[in-house]
Amino acid sequence: MASVDMIKPKARLSNSNILFLIAAVIFVLMYLFAIISFPNSFMQFQTFFDLFNLNAPLIIMTLGLCIVMIGGGIDISIGSVCGLVTMACAVFLESEMGSVWGAVFVALGIGIAFGILHGYLIAYLEIQPFIITLSGLFLAQGLLTTLHKDPINVTMPAFVSLRDFDIVIAWLGTKNRLGVFIPCEIKPGAIVVVILLIILASLMKWSRFGRNVYAVGGNTHSAMMLGINVKRTIFITYVISGLTAGIAGFVYIMTTGAGNVGNAAGAEMKAIASAIIGGTLLNGGVGNLLGAPIGTLTLLVINELIRAAGVQSNFQAMVSGLLLYFFIVLQSVIMSLRDRRRFSIALPPYLRLFGRQQIGDQRER
Repeated sequence: MASVDMIKPKARLSNSNILFLIAAVIFVLMYLFAIISFPNSFMQFQTFFDLFNLNAPLIIMTLGLCIVMIGGGIDISIGSVCGLVTMACAVFLESEMGSVWGAVFVALGIGIAFGILHGYLIAYLEIQPFIITLSGLFLAQGLLTTLHKDPINVTMPAFVSLRDFDIVIAWLGTKNRLGVFIPCEIKPGAIVVVILLIILASLMKWSRFGRNVYAVGGNTHSAMMLGINVKRTIFITYVISGLTAGIAGFVYIMTTGAGNVGNAAGAEMKAIASAIIGGTLLNGGVGNLLGAPIGTLTLLVINELIRAAGVQSNFQAMVSGLLLYFFIVLQSVIMSLRDRRRFSIALPPYLRLFGRQQIGDQRER
């Protein structure tokens, strides 16, 4: 009878899940605030779908970057690789032997090539990830400008049909000022985001490779003692990051329809910010891939709020930086409290001395 009355203790949420839940709650509150402040814009279903339609490449890059960051690494070349892929695909599509499937293979080939190069140098030669991926950033930018300096508008009929293709949701939409019902439209890039999210999140959640990535990011030496092939695991994370950068490049040109030297400029910084806001720690071992789109959408909603309010565009970067500060400090506080470490705020020496003097005076009294 005693065994029947026993109450099993509730399972404690992991650090990855708790940070993801916090990011999700903040995004929901942020979007509700946007709806209340600008109902004519954010109340429309198409506005929410456009966050995915227009920013699918950034979300895809963030997914690959999250895997690298969970493994304890960093990749700042993804934006330049994405830009290089857009130009390479544009040049190929406008050539005599151009085809849509050929452009897909070009995009995947460039992304995987950079991923293999970075993964080998970082994992097997043990060179610092920041230095290697910074070199990759410069290499991709150099190849981009060498390949073609002027913008290229792709006019190939098969590609134009793909670019203009929309998935129409006939039963969901809004009425315009004339009372005409306009259904919502979803671009193919948004579908690619959903498919990649399901595949990569499942890979990190239930596969042996995913568990190895978390173990390597948490503690490399402990992972080695457990028999995990650390070098191979790190190598694969960078290959995945390069692959997602290649996919993002093709989705980018599929969205804009043109190759340009300015494509995806600065996207790596936005991806890093999105990953952190989504609950992925910079020091590795903690993160949830479902937080990648959440972090990206939070950043985008803030920018849309600033734009809708008519504030100058330079405030977008300022607010994004302050938000990043907030999330980094919040993550540090949460990790300290969950690990039951003493959390204290660092103070200048004169303030610490002043505080000690006050404590001494109270004791004398």
